[in-house]
Amino acid sequence: MKALVVRLDSFGDVLLAGPAVRAVAARGAHVTMLCGPRGEPAARLLPGVDEVLVWSAPWEGVDPPPVRAADVDALVRRLRRAAFDVALVLTSFHQSPLPTALVLRLAGVGRIGADSADAPGSLLDVRHRRLPGRHEAEAALDTAAALGFPLPPGDDGRLRVLPPPDTVALTGNGPYVVVHPGASAPARTWSPDRCAEAVALLADAGHRVVVTGGPDERDLTRWVGGGTAVDLGGRTEPRTLAGVLRSADVVVCGNTGPAHLAAAVGTPVVSLFAPVVPAERWGPYGVPNVLLGDQRAPCADSRARQCPVAGHPCLDEVTGQDVVQAVRKLLEEHT
Repeated sequence: MKALVVRLDSFGDVLLAGPAVRAVAARGAHVTMLCGPRGEPAARLLPGVDEVLVWSAPWEGVDPPPVRAADVDALVRRLRRAAFDVALVLTSFHQSPLPTALVLRLAGVGRIGADSADAPGSLLDVRHRRLPGRHEAEAALDTAAALGFPLPPGDDGRLRVLPPPDTVALTGNGPYVVVHPGASAPARTWSPDRCAEAVALLADAGHRVVVTGGPDERDLTRWVGGGTAVDLGGRTEPRTLAGVLRSADVVVCGNTGPAHLAAAVGTPVVSLFAPVVPAERWGPYGVPNVLLGDQRAPCADSRARQCPVAGHPCLDEVTGQDVVQAVRKLLEEHT
């Protein structure tokens, strides 16, 4: 059986689809994952994925491409040649799977299932409706099960990635705490000054600190590290970052892809979580965690990318000492 799993948006979203991918793969399927450019690195980390197709959908992302008939036609031809028997379309609770389902239907995919709040007409063979309050990883698993792909016995449904490399050459020897200060949306980001304060206080409390960030965050990680932490800004591609996070005692970060990557390698998370999306759906999944940030702030459930409240109080009222105490709590309870 040839199966297609679709998750078209970000790195973290694709990681959260991982348990559902394993459920599909467990039925003896050859699994191809169709994802967007931002999600491709995560798709290549997932157990159960045999092939990755990348396409920029005009209905997904912060800066989607324009609709071009030639692009859609090319994707339809590509999918038709692959002759998929079944497709699982995964989306967030606020997204519609129906544009994707239309493309798959045009490509002749034999059976299509998705979670859909909107009536799908003839676009879906299995229309699942998610239960209220389900975490995104659980909602994806529910949709997979509705299409005939339950988790196999012995699979706990947690996030996983392929085994990452040893990264001691980057981090140095000995235990450490990771601080990842960046996030894809400013509304989800703790201020650099607060991050720097947390790094200094963690070091004062006896922790060795490693600061991580992407290639465009080198200035941020340098500032936050303050000469005290090991600065890995711009030095870790996703697989290497997985290794750095796996060996950490605790990861401190916002609601961003590395939080889900930490969960996928089993590392506890101190989550600086802005409530612009619900923590029950997007918080660190399946690992010990401490959630910091005012979840009842005025920005709650707004999905804002820029903070709509002066002073960013939901996160910036969290102090560096709060982070130190949260790290201590996780270490005491889970080591």
